[in-house]
Amino acid sequence: MRVIAGERGGFQLKGPPSKATRPMTDKIKSAVFSMLASLGAEPDRVLDLYAGTGGLGIEALSRGALRAEFVEQAAAAVAVIRANLAHTGYADISAIQQLPVSTYVNRAGPDTPPFDLVFIDPPYADDDITDILTSVGDSALIQSGSLVVLGHWPRFTPPPTAGRLELLRSRCHGDSCFTVYEWPYDETLPAEPGDASPTQE
Repeated sequence: MRVIAGERGGFQLKGPPSKATRPMTDKIKSAVFSMLASLGAEPDRVLDLYAGTGGLGIEALSRGALRAEFVEQAAAAVAVIRANLAHTGYADISAIQQLPVSTYVNRAGPDTPPFDLVFIDPPYADDDITDILTSVGDSALIQSGSLVVLGHWPRFTPPPTAGRLELLRSRCHGDSCFTVYEWPYDETLPAEPGDASPTQE
């Protein structure tokens, strides 16, 4: 595992502490950030849910994000995130929350600073993936213009909407997929549908 691009491009990252943590591969991570770049995304604040090794949030920091928050329940994975943040020099512009994602999302209130970009990369077998996505879409964690990237397997059909989020694009590479959602800037206008059906590469 490594940081792909940006000021820390090429830095090696510690891998998952066990097989229970399934980090996004470099190939998929590269595809995700290429798509975000094509959408003109330049996030300042990034949220990495089900953070695992912290690879997604760290990649965003390397590419110019100003701050990242990582949410991970497993203590062993949190230790890996801390080590990777220390190695890349981003510990001082990051925060780690060790608790279940659902608890973190439900705690968000009116005083919660919103994020420009949210990653949701849960275990593929997680039955609550739609509920978590919808909860994020209805929460104070996002604002008008926020993007949400959902990692999932091909058997999961991403909903066209989730709370205030609307599906923009979806891609599959082998047995890994990701779908990008947006809370549109102008809610009085229909969101651009994009290529809503996942395409296989």
